[in-house]
This record gives sequence, C-alpha cells and structure tokens, in this order.
Amino acid sequence: MKIILEKIKITIKKEIREFEKQFTDVIKSNVPLINQITHYITHRKGKLIRPIFVFLIAKMLGTIQKKTYHTACLIELIHTATLVHDDVVDNSLLRRGSSSINAIWKNKIAVLIGDYLLSKSLLIATNNNYYDLLKIVCKTIKNMSEGELLQMEKSKNLDISERIYNQIIYHKTASLIAASCEAGARSVNTDEKTALKMREFGIFTGIAFQIKDDLFDYEEKNKHVIGKPVGIDLKDKKITLPLIHTLQKASEKDQKNILNYIKNYDEEKRCKIIDYVKKYKGLEYATQKMIKFRNNALKILEKYPEGTIKKALKMMVNFIVERNQ
Repeated sequence: MKIILEKIKITIKKEIREFEKQFTDVIKSNVPLINQITHYITHRKGKLIRPIFVFLIAKMLGTIQKKTYHTACLIELIHTATLVHDDVVDNSLLRRGSSSINAIWKNKIAVLIGDYLLSKSLLIATNNNYYDLLKIVCKTIKNMSEGELLQMEKSKNLDISERIYNQIIYHKTASLIAASCEAGARSVNTDEKTALKMREFGIFTGIAFQIKDDLFDYEEKNKHVIGKPVGIDLKDKKITLPLIHTLQKASEKDQKNILNYIKNYDEEKRCKIIDYVKKYKGLEYATQKMIKFRNNALKILEKYPEGTIKKALKMMVNFIVERNQ
C-alpha cells in the first residue's frame, strides 16, 4: 500500500517537497516549547492524504500557484490539530505508532498546541485575504466538532441508526476531505460549479475513507492500525456501520447479548461481538457501502480529461478503500 501512495506522489513530487518545506516554516514560533512539539509532529510523517488531494485536484483543473500551497498547509494544520485534540479526548497514548503529544507533554499542553495549529490555519486565510478559504475552514471546523459531539451523544445510549451514522462520518471525516478537494479547486480559480463538484467528490471519498477506518476495528487483535489501535471503537462504545447493520438484522435475543457485551466490554466480549457481526454479515454490508461511495467518487471524475493527474486521483480513491492502515 505504501508503494501505491509513493507512486501517486510522483506526479506531484515537486509540489509535495515544497509543501513540506512551507509547512515546517508555517508552524514555527518564538516559543521554544511550541517549536519542540511541532518538530516532533513534523518528523512523525503521516500519509499526507489531504494535501495530496489539494494538489491533484488543483493540477487537474489548472496551474499550481502560491494559493495552492497555502491551501495545502491550511488543510494539514486543521487535520493535525484535530488529531492532537482527538488523542486528548480519547485518552490515546499512541499516534502512528509513536507516543501521542498528550502522552509526552500531558493534556493541557496538547490542547493548547491543537489550538495553536488551528489559529495558524485561520491566519493563513486572513493574512492573504483568502475569504473563500476562510469560509470553508470555519465551516469544516464546525462540522468536525459537531460530528464528534454527535457521536459521543449517541454512543451513550447505543442507539445510532445508519442515517445518524452517515451524518456523523460526513461531519467528522468526510467534511475535511471535501474541504481539501473544494479548496484545491478554488486555489486555481476554477468556476463555482466545478468547485462544488469537487466538494461532492471529496464527500464520497471521505465517507468511503471513514467506513474503511471503521472496518479496521474488526481486524485480528494482533494487528495494529497506524493511527488508532484495533478495537478502540468497540472499547469506546462507538457504534459503527458493521455493528449498526448487525443490530438491525439480529434477533431480539442476539441484540440484547450484543448490547450487553458492549456495555460490559472486555477482550473476551470483543471476540463475541465480532462473531455476531460475522454471523449477520455486518462486515460485508459495510464493505459494499464503502465500494458504493468509492464508485460514486470515481463517476464524478469521468467527465474530466484523461491524463496522469486524473489517473493518480483515481488511484488515490482506490487506495482509500484498499489500504491496510
């Protein structure tokens, strides 16, 4: 999977290199502690999925310019900030196989670093008079916060329907990928209709991305998904699509057993929950839904001219659903 991502990056190799340089410069501060922490963040490289979408969309629709680099930095700042905050909320001590910010510097500093990164994203937009991007940024941060809070609210009662689930994953995950695609389009001054079509492409891709993430929670326990430990959703009583489908299809007796196992979760009960999910084909159902959203995203690309950039975009969409971490 890593090889596929590197193959995609070749088409925007120069842009990614320049982005990484600019991103490092953007997050610098006069406060030594901030620099120490942001240095730690930048040396724990992620997959850069969102900046890749920014550059591929922009390059497919026009010519990369200064605003495109600013857009990629802005989007990655939001993404990094939310990961830092998420680790505090989830009390997670690991991120991408390394110690999380809160594990090293404690929660108070982690929250403030997340706030610092968010403020930097807003400053990029305001300092450069990118009011179109500022609107996207504010809307996205609001959506992501609402998605997380809605999931917390529903997890208390274990009563998430598929409709609510779709609402949650649109807000908490798809909205940022949608913002990456829309903002990438706007960074090269494309027309309104095309920018909104790219947003739709990002929504479909982002939903597929989150369903894939949710499927990781049902992997074998000896596997570890970079970014989050296997089984964390069940442990945190987050009801995702495989389990939603299972609860809808299960007999009344099995429903009661599943809900009881979730409420009194431990490793033994995790295995029993997964047995029920397999019995009622929850994984197959979620996979089918993921593929449907993947196909919807690919369909949007059909009207655009063929070329290496469009091919790379299609590879990215397929990577989203085929990745193993």
